[in-house]
Amino acid sequence: MAGTQINPTRMELTRLKKRLITARRGHKLLKDKRDELMRQFLEIVRETRRLRRMIEEALTETNQHMSVARSLMNDESLAISMLYHKQEISLAVEEKNIMSVRVPVFKTNFRTADPGDIYSYGFAFTSCELDEAVQALSDLTDPLIRLAEKEKACQLLSSEIEKTRRRVNALEHVMIPRYLFQIRFITMKLDESERSSITRLMKVKDMMIEKTIRARKASDEA
Repeated sequence: MAGTQINPTRMELTRLKKRLITARRGHKLLKDKRDELMRQFLEIVRETRRLRRMIEEALTETNQHMSVARSLMNDESLAISMLYHKQEISLAVEEKNIMSVRVPVFKTNFRTADPGDIYSYGFAFTSCELDEAVQALSDLTDPLIRLAEKEKACQLLSSEIEKTRRRVNALEHVMIPRYLFQIRFITMKLDESERSSITRLMKVKDMMIEKTIRARKASDEA
């Protein structure tokens, strides 16, 4: 704060006091926002971990079914079975607001409503293990999309938390102390000026009293 030019006037003091009030109010609001963002972030992190564990377990089981199917079917038959797809999925992206952070919300739409369309082959010449693997992968569609949604939300929230934290620290450790220092400095200067003015007035008063006394003595002697 050394070297800061401060104009020690009452107008400047009033302006700084208003700025201090605004800074303290903003500091409180930003702290509340940061705390709420952290709460929301931790909830999403817990949900993300739960989804990831569930997906990893399901993928392990799916890989087991697929490994058995590969052992029961030759590579050509397996490739032909998976060649033509009846079902398609499209993804629409919407947004929701979390403490001024716009996070994505993914909506899925299937081309057909028939659950059997996930199978792109007939059942006569394929293994039931392949059916289990395809069904397991189909069941994972929604959790995988939810996981992507949650991870993107975590990324956006963590970025906003960091920005808010920097603003809180700037107000708490830079702006508010600076205003307090400047207010104390101006107050001290104004108090010194007021004491100097009072001292000068008292001296003037004493001089006037002394002058009056001398005038009266001169008048009495005459």
